[in-house]
Amino acid sequence: MANSPQPISARMGAAEWAILTLLAVLWGGAFFFIEVALAGVPPITLVLVRMTLAALLLYVAMRLMGQRLPGGWRVWRALFLLGLLNNALPFMLYAWGQMAITGGLASILNATTPLWAVVVAHLLTDDEKATPGKVAGVLLGIVGVVVMVGGDALAGLGDALVAQIACLVGALSYALASVQAHGFRAMGVRPMALATGQSITAAALLLPVALIVETPWRLPMPGVSVVAALLGLAIFSTTFAYVLYFRLLETAGATNSLLVTFLIPITAILLGTLVLGERVEPGQLIGMALIALGLAAIDGRPWAWLTRRRQPLAPPPPRP
Repeated sequence: MANSPQPISARMGAAEWAILTLLAVLWGGAFFFIEVALAGVPPITLVLVRMTLAALLLYVAMRLMGQRLPGGWRVWRALFLLGLLNNALPFMLYAWGQMAITGGLASILNATTPLWAVVVAHLLTDDEKATPGKVAGVLLGIVGVVVMVGGDALAGLGDALVAQIACLVGALSYALASVQAHGFRAMGVRPMALATGQSITAAALLLPVALIVETPWRLPMPGVSVVAALLGLAIFSTTFAYVLYFRLLETAGATNSLLVTFLIPITAILLGTLVLGERVEPGQLIGMALIALGLAAIDGRPWAWLTRRRQPLAPPPPRP
């Protein structure tokens, strides 16, 4: 008899927060890898190579661990939908959208993902209903990202409207994927098999699009830096990251797992400061503080602790 799925917790423990932080580093590094790789590979072909390499690496890792891919049309139909919602569609939408808008504005639009997740999870799940703390925390997090990236990123808001809508649809797609992934718990699909199956189906969906739109066989051979960036993107920001993400999704749920979109700008700024010696601006510190308040509001424990501290102590019992 299969083990029953582990219940989702509204509050993350130390292990979940550690995974979320590591995910922010891995996915924050993806922006660097993509920027380097785009110098030699067009966007849809880049995503195709990323997902194909990840699928191969994950499959080899699965076999070494003694695991197998799931079987049955029901599971693979769900995996194709997950590959579409979590990879193929949003990756293409963001790649296309960033041809018309800045990366800063795209990151702000991407930060709406947890807000979409709160709405979608409330409507489509029984164990992740919206609370005032979650809504307030997500809104604080979005404001924090805006402050951190800088008001200049909003200067183009309203221009290139179709590109901005494309990024918002991509954020909604991520939220739908995180909720759709709930069904795999009941099917008994493990995180490694889920990550592998998603990568295989995403690559299969992207292949005809890349062949028709970008004719990659006509491209010149990429340079060493482009190949290194593609490997980094596939190994660290896709293969390892998605194994962690689906493990986190099993226990922390859709809304909590997508909080990583708030942490990605923080890791990018901290890496730039620590590695490249870049200066931290006051607005970035304010943005980080707002994001921290938002995460605390969603988690709920700091506010519960403060509430308990403010409650008066019960009077001692009367003496006989």
